[in-house]
Amino acid sequence: MGVVRFGVSIPEELLEKFDRIIEEKGYVNRSEAIRDLIRDFIVRHEWEVGDAEVAGTITMLYNHDEADVVKELLDLQHDYLDEIVSSIHVHMDEHNCLEVVIVKGKAKRIKEIADRLLSLKGVKHGKLVMTGTGRELV
Repeated sequence: MGVVRFGVSIPEELLEKFDRIIEEKGYVNRSEAIRDLIRDFIVRHEWEVGDAEVAGTITMLYNHDEADVVKELLDLQHDYLDEIVSSIHVHMDEHNCLEVVIVKGKAKRIKEIADRLLSLKGVKHGKLVMTGTGRELV
């Protein structure tokens, strides 16, 4: 894989802000930061298209005392055996649980799973974090 150099014209103030941020984050140079931005752009595009093979996590905080929430969460997870790779369950306190569901599959299907899980009564907060499978990134 070869490396291509290219020029970018941007306002000086924007570049100064970019340089401050990449320094804070510990990037060695602009090139590596720009490569990461391009990779993120590619991954987000794949999720938007909907038919790409993707991976991600669905993180949920819920009250296990809420009527049927645990049963509904488990039933829904069993409905998507092909996409749900694993899950991690953590007891936060005597009422609240944190669950992280690791998923892999078509983007549209993963979004569907997240929407169904996160909309359940008793789920206090949740988020779908998306990434690619790594095959498409250089």
